[in-house]
Amino acid sequence: MSSSRFDSSKQLTTSSLVIGYALCSSLLAVINKLAITYFNYPGLLTALQYLTCTVAVWLLGKSGLINHDPFTWDTAKKFLPAAIVFYLAIFTNTNLLRHANVDTFIVFRSLTPLLVAIADTVFRSQPLPSRLTFLSLFVILAGAVGYVATDSSFTLTAYSWALAYLVTITTEMVYIKHMVSSIKLNIWGLVLYNNLLSLMIAPIFWFLTGEYTEVFAALGENRGNLFEPYAFSAVAASCVFGFLISYFGFAARNAISATAFTVTGVVNKFLTVVINVLIWDKHATPVGLVCLLFTICGGVGYQQSVKLDKPIEKVSEKDSEKGEEDEELSPLNPGKIASVV
Repeated sequence: MSSSRFDSSKQLTTSSLVIGYALCSSLLAVINKLAITYFNYPGLLTALQYLTCTVAVWLLGKSGLINHDPFTWDTAKKFLPAAIVFYLAIFTNTNLLRHANVDTFIVFRSLTPLLVAIADTVFRSQPLPSRLTFLSLFVILAGAVGYVATDSSFTLTAYSWALAYLVTITTEMVYIKHMVSSIKLNIWGLVLYNNLLSLMIAPIFWFLTGEYTEVFAALGENRGNLFEPYAFSAVAASCVFGFLISYFGFAARNAISATAFTVTGVVNKFLTVVINVLIWDKHATPVGLVCLLFTICGGVGYQQSVKLDKPIEKVSEKDSEKGEEDEELSPLNPGKIASVV
């Protein structure tokens, strides 16, 4: 009886994490496209997202609503390579959305599950996926390619950013999974380290890309005001959803395999496409929408065939003392995820 309740609780928690990640990921792609359209500074936009996440975790920690690991330089040094990979993935993602439409983003995002499945097997000693899994992954790939082929045209700039995004997001999916499994930080600790270190990295890319000159020029022209009303709303929304996906992204990674996590991100793009059709004048033909159905069917047919990593959770004495109180404050209390998943 207790085992049955445990399994039900495990499935409910995992499902909640995956659904939360799917909703945030689907909406964030469109919101970021709106934000980068009205606020054409990708480096500054992502820095504002990192700042929002860092401040939010710090304030929630101070208020006692959540528990996160303290920031130490020793841990930061260990986590820095993962933060760099994460920053590059977000940086290339934002620039891809800056130079291409959402359809282009979707097709390259859809290419990642197959690459992650191979990387999981080669570099992380995961068992080979079943034939049904590989068939589902290829259906996702074929559907996504067909979808974009009926509608999008690539420019050299967009195509270059798309290839850079494909490489970095595949690396990020596998490497961050390794970090989550090996570094003894709770979920909110991972969110804090990831965003704070990324915020520290951001100024380097401002200077390397020359974006700082564009920002200073815009400040001079607009008398110190960078935000129009639409831009402010879009940027604020992207920061809020950036914070939410930071938590759900790490928690979902910790609960399921890297390949399953990636497929979830691909399938939830259905909502992204629906919104994209409603708000932009460039979207797929009916044939493209049929191809999209193939992508979704591939996601439904996917079966997780790789073993789940055991999440390594660091629970302090303070976490143990506040267990019942924290569960009441947050149904998805990060300090309890390891015991449920």
